[in-house]
Amino acid sequence: MPRARKYDGVVYRRAGTEIWWIRYRDRKGIARRESSQTADWQEANRRLRERLQARDDNLLEVVRKGETLAFGQWADFFLENYSKPPVRAEKTHEANERCTKHLKAAFGAARLVDITADSIDLYLRERLRERVRIKAKLGYKQLGAIKATTIHQEFRVLRRMLNVAVCKKLLAANPCSGLEFPVAVKGLFRPHYVAWSEQQRIESHGPQYLRNVIRIITETGLRIYKELTPIRKDQVDLQNAVVWIPDSKTPNGIAEVPLTSLAIEAFKSQMAISGEGSFLFPSDRIPSGHQTTFKTVWRQTLRRARVPYFRIYDLRSTYATRLSAGGVADEWVTQMLRQGDAQVFKKYSQMKLQMKREALEKLNRRANEIAPVAADVLLTAPMCTVALQ
Repeated sequence: MPRARKYDGVVYRRAGTEIWWIRYRDRKGIARRESSQTADWQEANRRLRERLQARDDNLLEVVRKGETLAFGQWADFFLENYSKPPVRAEKTHEANERCTKHLKAAFGAARLVDITADSIDLYLRERLRERVRIKAKLGYKQLGAIKATTIHQEFRVLRRMLNVAVCKKLLAANPCSGLEFPVAVKGLFRPHYVAWSEQQRIESHGPQYLRNVIRIITETGLRIYKELTPIRKDQVDLQNAVVWIPDSKTPNGIAEVPLTSLAIEAFKSQMAISGEGSFLFPSDRIPSGHQTTFKTVWRQTLRRARVPYFRIYDLRSTYATRLSAGGVADEWVTQMLRQGDAQVFKKYSQMKLQMKREALEKLNRRANEIAPVAADVLLTAPMCTVALQ
């Protein structure tokens, strides 16, 4: 019994050419003809089978679109529509542009469907062997190897690009899903918990405005550069103990944030030293602007306090960890953080474990300090008794 016409597929040659062509029908029964781009009959049949399989899986149009789109074109489209503000923060867009520059150098001319897990893995391994190049007066100079965290960020941006391509039906699957980063990245996305004693030590070695920053973030969980530094004085309502956040990283971040007594004191202290401008953290360079970074003063303060470097953003994680360790339900902590994803507690649970370890270590050190004194008391107790008798 003959098969239905819509399932027909054939490999044939055109007159005067060695390249095999394929003919098949799509789901609507429309005949399609295209070149297999090979003179190998078996390879042409394999391509025909892929087309028929894609048709049966309702992915034929997806595959055909992806085959005509170069990665460089898709990268430019991604940066324009999925990376620029207000979709993403300005600094996130700048980081995406830096990563895309290297990605386009490697995959720019390749078609989107030709990017495989093997080609991505090869790119990552080659990048890990490269060295940092800087421009000097006498030309370019090579320094040490590129950090694994830098290359891992490129991998994340590539994975995000291809995920969007899958959502837009340009790819059937993301090749990054079957790939692991070649090396272990130490300390990546592991927030640092700041103990109260460590926080006091840091505050004692920093300027007054940085002390206010530390207190505000650890008491409110504000995002340092997106929410705290652009704050205007009229957004702070000390009488009702709230601060209004009109712009944030996520829609959930736009809200009123309650203030504790420590946060209120920090806001009062900052208002007293901020001057007559409208911003709570005015810029030293631009009188009409606000402070945009604390990286230098933060690094110097940690060095003076003899504290290993960690990101100032981890103060927000410390706020969440203290709430969670104090018995506040995870759902409430998510609302206090103004987060839409509860998966963030995977990081905070690790930090709670770190808190328990630190507390246990302190108890052990205290017990070791007390043990010799207790032993001396026990040894001298009989002698004291005899002397008293």
